[in-house]
Amino acid sequence: MKPVQVVAGVVYNAAGEILLTSRPAGKAYAGYWEFAGGKVEAGESLFDALKREFEEELGITITRARPWLQKIHAYEHATVHLHFFRIAADAWYGTVSPREGQQLAWQQAGAYAVSPMLPANAALLNALAIPATLSGSPQHGFYSANGAYRIAPPSLFHSGHDALLLDAHAPQPATVQPRAVWRSVGNLAEFKQAQDADALLWRVENDSAAQTLLHTLQQGVSLPVAAYARANVCARYAQVWQDAGLHALIENRESVTV
Repeated sequence: MKPVQVVAGVVYNAAGEILLTSRPAGKAYAGYWEFAGGKVEAGESLFDALKREFEEELGITITRARPWLQKIHAYEHATVHLHFFRIAADAWYGTVSPREGQQLAWQQAGAYAVSPMLPANAALLNALAIPATLSGSPQHGFYSANGAYRIAPPSLFHSGHDALLLDAHAPQPATVQPRAVWRSVGNLAEFKQAQDADALLWRVENDSAAQTLLHTLQQGVSLPVAAYARANVCARYAQVWQDAGLHALIENRESVTV
């Protein structure tokens, strides 16, 4: 049996919080928290389904949404193909109203105060804590603007870091127990082999690599991807990458050896 196609939206407010809703009584996993959304009806585009579900469930209008991740999850009652979208604070309007008797909660990514969470959403909740912009390098690690999120290679890693950065094929050191593992990839083959990671750093060296990343994002990815590229490449591709589902952008400022 084919998976049921489902859309879900990660809605942000002006404070940077994300909206979670509880599943109403009478539905499978009633009382569990999730991202709002629902089944795609025959003839609907994914975006049309997203708009309809949010109007029906929450009374708000979505004006635009960026694709993010795709997940296939097998529940006891059905296998679902989930298409997640991110919806910025200025990409929706209206007053959020629980039209199906569900509970609502605005939560800060990485600091969730509601439970239990729907099983298919666990990894996504962690992924949302990854900032959209990072600085640094593979050799010295990456960090957010306020230093609250930090990624380090094995030589620098300690328990205070949020994630360990490994090459695509590198084994995880037995002595290191990170909360998350990032893998660094540079091509499609490495991308396919690194699906055991929690997130991916895609090193983009030229236009050909930039196009490969774009095509991969357009096909749908199940892990958050950060692009690591020179300023000129970022200038040309940042918008189309982000519109296709890129999670984060990192400018490569390493010195070029001549």
